[in-house]
Amino acid sequence: MANYIHVPPGSPEVPKLNVTVQDQEEQRCREGALSLLQHLRPHWDPQEVTLQLFTDGITNKLIGCYVGNTMEDVVLVRIYGNKTELLVDRDEEVKSFRVLQAHGCAPQLYCTFNNGLCYEFIQGEALDPKHVCNPAIFRLIARQLAKVHAIHAHNGWIPKSNLWLKMGKYFSLIPTGFADEDINKRFLSDIPSSQILKEEMTWMKEILSNLGSPVVLCHNDLLCKNIIYNEKQGDVQFIDYEYSGYNYLAYDIGNHFNEFAGVSDVDYSLYPDRELQGQWLRSYLEAYKEYKGFGTEVTEKEVEILFIQVNQFALKLLLGKWDLLDCPDFKCQRAN
Repeated sequence: MANYIHVPPGSPEVPKLNVTVQDQEEQRCREGALSLLQHLRPHWDPQEVTLQLFTDGITNKLIGCYVGNTMEDVVLVRIYGNKTELLVDRDEEVKSFRVLQAHGCAPQLYCTFNNGLCYEFIQGEALDPKHVCNPAIFRLIARQLAKVHAIHAHNGWIPKSNLWLKMGKYFSLIPTGFADEDINKRFLSDIPSSQILKEEMTWMKEILSNLGSPVVLCHNDLLCKNIIYNEKQGDVQFIDYEYSGYNYLAYDIGNHFNEFAGVSDVDYSLYPDRELQGQWLRSYLEAYKEYKGFGTEVTEKEVEILFIQVNQFALKLLLGKWDLLDCPDFKCQRAN
């Protein structure tokens, strides 16, 4: 397959432990975590292990396990959410994790188990939208994303984007209705029909697939909380590779720019303006060229082309949300 992720030769094998961690009851969750730690940290005294809930989201529950008070060695236990295999290819997630680890872009993956995986804790602070506007931080983010995109992980194949394949899979999961009358009424009135959504996807595919954006290994979910900033070391790392895979380079950046608006309290006035984007994209291109061995010189034309591609994938230019008078070479394609 052209979008196959190839794990580099010599990469350490990741043990799969026949353990299921129950997350509904605290005691059973602890018992499952301790079973994993018997293999991963056999010298730890089970009585002294502290379990700290980090996140309890829709697709995952994340628990940190450690002894003592300093949290110098923390084993993260990530428990998959119920039926999330409908959305996430867990085998591909592990392959992406291993590839990124091999290139210094991910923490150590300790093991997988029946309903999750364990990996190394990254010291630092999960970012908020207020942080990603800071030039000192967003330049680090741009450089780190360039490092990921420069990874050659397809073993000679010409990679193809899996974007439309995944979109089609998600479409197959859309319900046709709900038994609850009130919910069904809202569903029918507020959500566009499946036919309309498919027509919109076809329209987007026709435009976005022909922009000329390279297909690279992408994170595909670069929201602020998936970026860990270590101020002391002066670097950033990305976490959570559930949706990683081959995709259009400009999509990954455009998706990240949309995340400037936040998740819970969305405010699109926080979407990065042209000046910030220009600085971000120039930092990205300089790093990308460096990692690919092309030098570091970046022209204004290269920045402008990437700006257009990124904002089309972010649906800013597709929907006519930007003043394009200063982009004379671009003719905005808009929906009727």
